[in-house]
Amino acid sequence: DYHKKQNALRALQKKALDKNPDEFYFKMIRAELQDGVHIIKQPKDEVTPEQVKLMRTQDIKYVEMKRVAEAKKIERLKSALHLLDADGKNPNKHVFFFDTKKEVQEFDIATHLDTVPELVDRVYNRPTIATLQKETLKGATDPAHLKKLAQQRKNQYDLLKQRIEREKAMFVVAQKIQTRKDLLDKTHKVKVKKETTNSPAIYKFKFQRKR
Repeated sequence: DYHKKQNALRALQKKALDKNPDEFYFKMIRAELQDGVHIIKQPKDEVTPEQVKLMRTQDIKYVEMKRVAEAKKIERLKSALHLLDADGKNPNKHVFFFDTKKEVQEFDIATHLDTVPELVDRVYNRPTIATLQKETLKGATDPAHLKKLAQQRKNQYDLLKQRIEREKAMFVVAQKIQTRKDLLDKTHKVKVKKETTNSPAIYKFKFQRKR
């Protein structure tokens, strides 16, 4: 092992003595010492403005494709839920109008809606008394089952909300990519509005008459 190391050292010494001091090789300009550590600089990728525009165009197409797919999923969820409230109660108010105070005091909502009192709280699937007399009540009636269905409906609404937010975020990303692509143009421009998390930066470009 000792003789092996000695032979290696002699070979390195001979190589150093035989080296031409005027010889040039690329590592002379790509290498440097940083805090005593030998670092080789990585060459920067050379990209033309046309290539950058093409890459930005491909990025926009990809983001737009994903956004359209998300929008279709949102429409399918909306059609399945029919935009019913998760707990079965409509947040909007149902107003009834009367001419006298006596009518207000004698008002019975179940009678007015022609249904049974147990179904008054429903904003959907609320059959009339005539319908109940002809057919049996369809759907779940057990409180535990109704609670489970309400939770499933709430989960679907949470998923719908997430998809809507994701679709909006993708739209903003597509706009920002388009703005960066437009900035590659050499036309004189002035920034009108800074970029935010919800909107891209706005630039005003100098009008140029094209031939």
